[in-house]
Amino acid sequence: MNAIAKELNAIVSQANPHVFDMLSDMGKALFFPKGILSQSAEAKARAHKINATIGIAKQGGHVLNLPAVTRYISGIEPDEYLPYAPSFGLPGLREQWKKDLYEKNPSLAGKEISLPVVTSGITHGVSVVSDMWVNPGDVIVLPDMMWGNYNMTFTVRNQAKIVHYKAFDEALTQFNIDDFESVITAEAGRTDKIITILNFPHNPSGYSLSRQEADRVAEILLTIAQSGTHVVAVCDDAYFGLFFEEETSKESLFVKLAGKHERLAAIKLDGATKEDYVWGFRVGFITYGMTAADPAMMNHLNQSLEKKTAGCIRGNISNASHLGQTILLKAMADPEYHPQKQEKFNLLQQRAARIKTVLKDPAYRSGFDVYPFNSGYFMCIRLKDVDAEQLRLHLLDKYGVGLIAIGDRNIRVAFSCLEETDVKPLFDIVMQGISDLRAV
Repeated sequence: MNAIAKELNAIVSQANPHVFDMLSDMGKALFFPKGILSQSAEAKARAHKINATIGIAKQGGHVLNLPAVTRYISGIEPDEYLPYAPSFGLPGLREQWKKDLYEKNPSLAGKEISLPVVTSGITHGVSVVSDMWVNPGDVIVLPDMMWGNYNMTFTVRNQAKIVHYKAFDEALTQFNIDDFESVITAEAGRTDKIITILNFPHNPSGYSLSRQEADRVAEILLTIAQSGTHVVAVCDDAYFGLFFEEETSKESLFVKLAGKHERLAAIKLDGATKEDYVWGFRVGFITYGMTAADPAMMNHLNQSLEKKTAGCIRGNISNASHLGQTILLKAMADPEYHPQKQEKFNLLQQRAARIKTVLKDPAYRSGFDVYPFNSGYFMCIRLKDVDAEQLRLHLLDKYGVGLIAIGDRNIRVAFSCLEETDVKPLFDIVMQGISDLRAV
């Protein structure tokens, strides 16, 4: 094992040996290399005469560039986006995102968390988490309705085993906390480490926990940790902030888990992708909320995990988009940033409200049930007696309507891309398609 990895492992073990035990074999082996990167950093700070360390091209003290490229980007100098970004992410952006985490989640006040590390979107963040914390054969507890890419990341790439609980009760009225508790407690009793992904607002259903439900989920995980099982709790907050109803919990579950127990590793995944409507920027973040036996070791623990994370990124994609990070940081300092975000939030909230109003019509009840939804981009329906994939293809071929089939009975609707005027026509066409298939 590399000497730097050994050094980081020693720090993690001293600060919290349970966190070290929860790391995957790869996570334990990861480190951030010194070598060329550290030498370049030293030269940047001290080589006042000539610096011949950086693997980029320069001319006249500025980054070499093609006007055919830079002419399309105004208001930002090429030096601010063409060079490589650090594998950790731009320092200013990391600091700003951490500051905003406390503002978005007031209950974080007084809790010590790591400095976020920048990933190439949240999908990349999930992959980094899998590399760092998941060994082949590890059990990951997920709802039966889940984002399909989890399977690719956790089982195909890292050979984990996914165990499902039922996301909702049979009546489709609420999150199935009882089944969550039953499944994760049973699995925790069979192993010394359990992993769960807490994805709220939930993809594909568009559901977020109520305050009471969030408290209960946190209590269940804490109880498992207190019983002696290691818990890796990953909060996939891709759609964070898009909470449309009063009783919905407006904070990440991360705030209820961070620093709660030495056997509980709280990890937050979030980013600008959906929060700031910049899907193609590919700018996400990983933040850690651990606890240390000695509070004086917390900073060392966080920095060690940040270095391992940056090492994982360095060995994978090198760094996330410099251009995306630069634009995002400038946007977050713009006085219009928050008012504009509120405007877009209102738009999506109105679309969700319109769907709820339309689906109150009893005419739809013979065709499908509606899963509870209160946030995010999506909502789902459960078909009564026709196959979801057959209906999807029928609607596409005959009516020119595109929806997503999930399993045998579920259809996902992305209301994020619907105009309000399209809502009723859409569900009327769905009903017509159901009638068509029933008549066959």
